[in-house]
Amino acid sequence: MSRLLLIALLTPLAALALPGDKAQPIHVKAQTVTLDEQQGVSVYTGSASVVQGSLTLSAEKIKIFNSQKEVTKVLAKGSKKRRAHYKQNQPNQPRFIEATAENITYLINKEMVHLKGNAHLVQGFDSFSGGTLDYDIKNDKVIANKSKDGAQRVRFKIKL
Repeated sequence: MSRLLLIALLTPLAALALPGDKAQPIHVKAQTVTLDEQQGVSVYTGSASVVQGSLTLSAEKIKIFNSQKEVTKVLAKGSKKRRAHYKQNQPNQPRFIEATAENITYLINKEMVHLKGNAHLVQGFDSFSGGTLDYDIKNDKVIANKSKDGAQRVRFKIKL
């Protein structure tokens, strides 16, 4: 792959990370990369990972949506056997925020991470599990819900 194409692929990712992470280089690994500039979508498949500073996102398939050279949304698709994984340092937490789920949606402008399907999130020394979890990065808030079929109830462990 030419160096110019690689730079074009990675440029829209700069908006993914927190302020301290934005200055860090972006490392992308995947077996296949598809770029659709007209649709504003890049797709990374085959044990895909995106790393920038403390931000790590890995899954079997990662889709990055951008609008006018700005990333708006990231979708990471895993499976029941190998869930998607999100990890990032948060300035207001003593430890990394770490999450796994079958599907992870990161809404950049809203600073929201949505986890769906066998969702699990560790925030500091607290952990949350459920069918779906929403992590509001800006407000440091977690919302957990059971799965639609009720088989996965909400569980949490809080250390005060």
